[in-house]
Amino acid sequence: MTDFFKAILFLNYGLLLSIILLGAAKYRILNTKEKQYFYCIAFLFFIELLNLILPYLFNLNDTSFLYPLYIAGEFFLITALFIRKLGLPKYFLGMTTLLAAGFMISKYVFNYPFNSDIVKVISNIIIICLSGFTLIREIRGVSTENRFLLVDACIFFYYSVSVFIFIIQHQIANLSENEYYIILSTNNILLSILYCSFLYTFIKLKK
Repeated sequence: MTDFFKAILFLNYGLLLSIILLGAAKYRILNTKEKQYFYCIAFLFFIELLNLILPYLFNLNDTSFLYPLYIAGEFFLITALFIRKLGLPKYFLGMTTLLAAGFMISKYVFNYPFNSDIVKVISNIIIICLSGFTLIREIRGVSTENRFLLVDACIFFYYSVSVFIFIIQHQIANLSENEYYIILSTNNILLSILYCSFLYTFIKLKK
């Protein structure tokens, strides 16, 4: 199971790199709201790159200190994306900015909350709600900007199932190594689907 997990993991690295290169090539034809998708992927690529190179450059065996940055950055960028697509008042964007910044300050300065996974679940639930409302609008045809409809649907699907998997994982007291890798592999397969939706959408984009 470990080999399967590693295969999916490196597949995701390849997909992420492909999206970055293709997204950069198509960047000029993206409108202002659509560029936010590229920023989200660029941030994820940046975090994954740090996780890969820091152990080699600085002999860091533990890169868990990046986790709060990942949670806060992911939360801010994705919520900002859907807040703009929904046309919500700007103070909503200010609220998400304060929440993301407040979490980082609380975690890095005061180490609170001790378990960042709690914040991760809450942030994912907020993302699910915003992406769900956006999908409803796009399916009803209220929004004409639906070139990323497939991506929005996959974001909603990924974070919904991911939260469920996350909760189940923490409810099981004693996980064997094989069960642990099965759960991680399932989540990575869902992430592969999300990355493929980005790749397909960028390939299909035209002026």
